[in-house]
Amino acid sequence: MNTETTTYRHSLQKCRDWLAVLPALLALGYSALATANATGPEELIGAGEAFLEQAVSEYLQRSNIAGRHEIQINRLDPRLRLPLCNKPLSTTLESPAEPIGRVTLRVRCEGAAPWTVFVPGQVRLYREVVVVSRPLKRNNVLTDMDIVLAERDVGLLNQGYLTSLKQAVGKKLTRTMLPDQELAPIHVQMAEAIRKGDQVVISARSGGISVRMPGEALSDGIIGKQISVRNQRSNRVIRARVVGPGQVEVAM
Repeated sequence: MNTETTTYRHSLQKCRDWLAVLPALLALGYSALATANATGPEELIGAGEAFLEQAVSEYLQRSNIAGRHEIQINRLDPRLRLPLCNKPLSTTLESPAEPIGRVTLRVRCEGAAPWTVFVPGQVRLYREVVVVSRPLKRNNVLTDMDIVLAERDVGLLNQGYLTSLKQAVGKKLTRTMLPDQELAPIHVQMAEAIRKGDQVVISARSGGISVRMPGEALSDGIIGKQISVRNQRSNRVIRARVVGPGQVEVAM
């Protein structure tokens, strides 16, 4: 067998080997031509990141929210190949209503060969929120010593959160709290400014006339709430509005 015949057979065998694996490679998207004329995960991730960066910035500005954020597009199947779009990709927020927490993006090609892909991602928004600094029992009235500000991903705080110590100081806990636990609005309520049995000052005003008299609270009351009070001079029970600790007011 001469050298020319041997070379020919080797070339023929290589062609046969290539033809044998070609269908599998094409099925996996490994065709050089297909890759060059396709939209893959990289383009989808880039479109999603660019859209979310702008959407989050606009949301923070619109809501007047201060905080830092992180954007992550979840891993996509590396074998994904879509027809190359001859127009810029269109990206919209599918859910939720605001770009915070787990999000789903709709990426669309509106070109000659249209297609739509849903891309999952996550936006973490970090803000300083009120957290408990030590163990506290239910009905504890909060002071500056009980709470601090700490950075949290607020997208995970489904019950809401407080961003200022003033929103919590002086309020009463509705449940037992553990150290480093975030305070939600449902965890606090107005503390009673007056307790049942407290001695109070009843103020009655009409124009420039003001009358003050001693009284006894017949129920607990927070500021702004009306409670029953006994006038200790007349022994009459009246309704009065709580205006401060030990202070109630009635209209004349």
